[in-house]
Order: sequence, then structure tokens, then C-alpha cells
Amino acid sequence: MNRRRCAAAAITVVCAVTLLAVPSQAFAAPSAPLAPAAPSAPGAPEPPVPAKKTLEEIRLELEGLYARAASATDAYNLAEERAKKQSAEIVKLAQEIVRGQDRIADLKDRAGAAARAQYRGGGLPPEAQLMLTDDPQLFLDGASRFTQGQKATKDLIAELEQTQEDLTAYTKEASAQWSKLEANRVRQAKSKKEINEQIDAAKKIESQLEKKERERLLKLEQEAAYRAQTAWLNSGVLKGAKGSASEQGRKAIAFATAQIGKPYVWGAEGPGSYDCSGLTSQAWAAAGRAIPRTSQEQWRLLPRIDIKDMRPGDLIIYHTDASHVGMYVGDGAIVHAPRPGRHVTLAGAGSMVILGVVRPDK
Repeated sequence: MNRRRCAAAAITVVCAVTLLAVPSQAFAAPSAPLAPAAPSAPGAPEPPVPAKKTLEEIRLELEGLYARAASATDAYNLAEERAKKQSAEIVKLAQEIVRGQDRIADLKDRAGAAARAQYRGGGLPPEAQLMLTDDPQLFLDGASRFTQGQKATKDLIAELEQTQEDLTAYTKEASAQWSKLEANRVRQAKSKKEINEQIDAAKKIESQLEKKERERLLKLEQEAAYRAQTAWLNSGVLKGAKGSASEQGRKAIAFATAQIGKPYVWGAEGPGSYDCSGLTSQAWAAAGRAIPRTSQEQWRLLPRIDIKDMRPGDLIIYHTDASHVGMYVGDGAIVHAPRPGRHVTLAGAGSMVILGVVRPDK
């Protein structure tokens, strides 16, 4: 049995043992409703009884909340990256504006020096001074200098005009970049609000569960992931997949797996915590390859690979909006930062809905 089959079988056995090891009498069945609310005071009208949600329904609700938080996190990260680039561009433009202003001041000084020299010559223009000389050689020498002076004056004026045009363009571009920067700051604030709302809503739901219900909820998440991974492997999607990691890929994997156990924090890029794309982008940066910061930009800009050609180090993009990413490490597994409340971990590559695969070092 080859290495991938051995690893897949091992994962299957571990998951099965984990599930069987949970005492069934300690938890409600997956479809069991939550405990009913306390009865109202005697004589008071009975309030309408709200529909009771099963733990499975709560799991799906939490999944939706965290998915929306992930999408908002990607939007926040993208706005932050663009704001950083625009801030850097504004700094460069400001430096160009200062240089342009200094150049204009220098050109004006040179023009002033020429005017003062003419004044010292009696205020006569150079061509009139030439006409008054009786020395033919002096006349020829002066004519040559006059021609050169005329060219220098024209060049000076042309350079001054070009510098002023450049300065106007730099100022206009700086203003445009500032407007974009402000727009991205607004997007960041909106996304941050959306993230916090979704996470707070999820935390509120979880806080209302009893300890045994929270434990069972975690088991339901694991069971759902196990079923999805098993179906994915049984589909034969990895049949014949024998790609090996590149040298850079091995470095990226080594970095990513070294982060296992660190908490997920949205917007984080390490070293103490990560979000999903923060982990993958930093892992590839450690391997010497700069890639886009967000999962959506990684999906949009990096070369796409067929799953059958996937190799360790490639990035698997998840969900229809490309809001999650994990790094494939081989044997049907990924390393990823799952969501708030979880830590960087290994998981089945097929445990979530796969959108596609990209390769940073193609």
C-alpha cells in the first residue's frame, strides 16, 4: 500500500476511534433540541414558544456566521493592503513634489542670474552690443557666445516648463491616491464592523450552550468534516496524484506546519497568530516567494492547477467566494487557520467545499 493510502487509512482510523471514544450517554442526539426555557410566573399569559433549534441547526448557523466573517476579513485585508500601497505611493509622490519644487527654485535662480548679467552689461540686449563692436574677431566670438546663450536660455525655459508640468501631474496624482486611500479606510472600517458583528453573534450563540452541548457541537463539526473528507477521498480525486513539493514548497510547508497550535485572529500575519491567508502568504514569504495577501487575490492572481496535478505546497482555495485557503501538505491533508476560536491545525483537504487550487511557484 503506497504512502498516501496508508496516511488516508490512518486518518480514517483516528477519526473513527475519536468518534467511538465519546460516551454516547453524555450528549444529546444530533437532532435533539436545546433545553426548554424556565416556565413563566403563575397566572401570567404564556408567551409564544419559539421554535427550538437542534445542535445540527446551530452548527449550520455558526458555520454561516463564520463564513460571512471570513468574507469580511478578506475584504478588510484587501483594503488594508491597498491602503498600504497607496500610502507608500503618496510618500513617493510627495518626495517627487519636493524635488520638483527644488528644481524650479534652482532654474529660477539661474534665470535671475542671466537677467542680472544683462543688467550689468548696460541693459542692452546681446545682439545690440555685438552691433557696436569694431573688432571683427570679437564680433564673431560674441556671435558664437550669443548663439550658445540663446540655446541655453531656450533650454532653461523648456526645462522650467517641463518641471512645472511634472509638478502639476505629481500633485494631481497624489490627490487621487489620497482619495483612494480614504475610500479604502472606509472599506476597512465597514469590513471590521461586519467581522465583529458576525463573530459576536456566533460567540453569543455558543455562550448560551451548556458545556456538554458545546462538546457535542464540536463533535458534530468533526463528523461533518470527516464525512466530507471521506467522500472526497472515495471519489478518486487523488488517484495518480504523485507530485512532490518543490524546494520552495518544502520551505513554505515547514514554516506553515511550525505554526500549528497558534490561534486564529482575523487580520493577523504572525508571528503569534494568523488568519487563513495570513498563514499562507507568510509561509511563502518565508520560502522567498511574495504572493498576494488575501485568499481572493491568491485565487485571482496565482496560476491555477488541476487537482489531479496538485503537489505539496500548493494552495487550496475554498468556498464559492474564495474566502478561505489552506496549504496542501500531501496525503490528502492541509494545514490552515480555520476560524475564530480555533487554532492552526492539520485537516482533511476535502473537508470543505473546494473552489480550486493555485501554485505560487509555477
